[in-house]
Amino acid sequence: MARYAIGIDLGTTHSAVSYFNLEDGKARGRAQSMLPVPQLTAPGTVEARPLLPSFLYLPSPQEFPAGSLALPWNADATSIVGEFARAHGAKVPTRLVSSAKSWLSHPGVDRRSALLPWQAPPEVQRVSPLDASARYLRHLKEAWDHTFARAREDAGNALAEQDVIVTVPASFDAAARDLTLEAAKAAGIANPTLLEEPQAALYAWLEAMGENFRQQMKPGEVILVVDVGGGTSDFSVITVKDRDGDLELLRVAVGDHILLGGDNMDLALAHTLSQRLATEGKKLDTWQFNALTYGCRQAKEALYADPSLKSAPIAIPGRGSSLIGGTLRTELTREELDRVLTDGFFPVSPLTDLPRTARRTGLAQMALPYAQDAAVTRHLAAFLTRQAQALAASHDAPVDVTGKAFLHPTAVLFNGGVFKAGPLKARVLEVLNAWLAADGGAPAKELEGADLDLAVARGAAYYGWVRQGHGLRIRGGTARAYYVGVETAMPAVPGMEPPVKALCVAPFGMEEGTQADVPPQEFGLVTGEPTRFRFFSSSLRRDDAVGVMLEDVDMELAEGTLEELAPIETSLPGQPTPFGDLTPVNLQAAVTELGTLELRCLEKGGSGRWKLELNVRMKE
Repeated sequence: MARYAIGIDLGTTHSAVSYFNLEDGKARGRAQSMLPVPQLTAPGTVEARPLLPSFLYLPSPQEFPAGSLALPWNADATSIVGEFARAHGAKVPTRLVSSAKSWLSHPGVDRRSALLPWQAPPEVQRVSPLDASARYLRHLKEAWDHTFARAREDAGNALAEQDVIVTVPASFDAAARDLTLEAAKAAGIANPTLLEEPQAALYAWLEAMGENFRQQMKPGEVILVVDVGGGTSDFSVITVKDRDGDLELLRVAVGDHILLGGDNMDLALAHTLSQRLATEGKKLDTWQFNALTYGCRQAKEALYADPSLKSAPIAIPGRGSSLIGGTLRTELTREELDRVLTDGFFPVSPLTDLPRTARRTGLAQMALPYAQDAAVTRHLAAFLTRQAQALAASHDAPVDVTGKAFLHPTAVLFNGGVFKAGPLKARVLEVLNAWLAADGGAPAKELEGADLDLAVARGAAYYGWVRQGHGLRIRGGTARAYYVGVETAMPAVPGMEPPVKALCVAPFGMEEGTQADVPPQEFGLVTGEPTRFRFFSSSLRRDDAVGVMLEDVDMELAEGTLEELAPIETSLPGQPTPFGDLTPVNLQAAVTELGTLELRCLEKGGSGRWKLELNVRMKE
């Protein structure tokens, strides 16, 4: 039996570790539940911090003296993770890996390929998003073992022996979830469990409230979790039900994966100041702009931390003869902060003002698929509107949306470092309550008391305690329905590919640890030669049962009710046949305890067994 439940928040910009003593089982103090993470803060200097910045710096061989990058558990370290990686990388951005978590969820690239730092020069040895994520997790694992399991008699405290829960965005698809698990295993975490970050945030709030949560949470509550972190915006809806006199929590809706967060805000501030400097005749090069972005983040945090400040200074290292190598100084004013962030990213807008899609040029640089509209409030409007439409079409909707233009939350839980800024929280509530008033609804309340930096890690650790039968557990299963593409049988027609239908293999809300048999149909499996499997998902089609066939995939994709996932390209074991005969199979889907989706192909009248996982690979 594990002694600890360990929650790991693998964040885009910060990571953290929390723990719950399962043998003790007592209420935790805030300070005692977080692991101080040793990390380099300067060459030769190691300090323990509550957060590990999710940055990896890849130095050149001659950049630092031998031994100056040593960690307590690795005297021969040659790369840097954490605080010093972020600070030094701002000066040498071509060697800094950032946003690995966003790249890990990007289906448009090979996430196992060495492609980070993005657009680094040839002399830089790149790493894959998978490897970068594994390095952050390995650092956290080694930090835990250094703290809790240095002595031989403490071997039972090693992280590998504990119940480890790693958090992911609720909007992560099956492939991104499985890649996260693979990164954890590569870091030496053998059997991790995945937990959605908005659920972890609510678990942290429940633990912090204790029994007092019943005073704020009644049957019929609709809780909107708004999670805006360093790289993503994530929305979830959790309802409160009465089941035989006990409260039940049910996650009923999850938003799309939106690459929009604090990183975008820092860049927006940097562009604003860069334009002001340009009008003063001070044009910045790429190196200086990166330093300005880092300075804007620090200035932003200083202004939000002290409302009495009118401005915060920023120093930019000088470049070029016109500056004679001196430091360029500027400032970020309170007016610029409010105008660019509050009004730019959280504008007051009507419910009908949905995210705008900008016209794209014919050619664009390959990079992360950032949201084209920076307004978080418009993305929130789209989410609440679409989910109301989906629930209205459902035969067994857990929330009554009759006559409502959008899904009406009764309470809001904020999560993510962005909401450490009080004005941004206030603006979201202002906009949401205006929508509610216009639609005849009551105002939503804020669920206060969340620790925005540490809540996800704390909630993940507390979830380990809940899994043992204590406290209140959030139900929900899969956040989407999943489909596999099935090619239609038809005679050959010049210039026309056979149409593809979408077969539902896992319905919305399918619980972890369960499996479902697809009703027998005439399915044939290609074996012994390269082939390609197409997969789809939907967060809106809530009533599709296993075996439902969608006839017009292109229409569903065009209308946005279906989303195509990364395909699986593989060659399944078996003997190819001279005439391309197919192997007759029945299909079975399973959602594992770890939260990943498997599609099993079982040979009819034979012993053949094939298993596909949505991670661009195959296992027999």
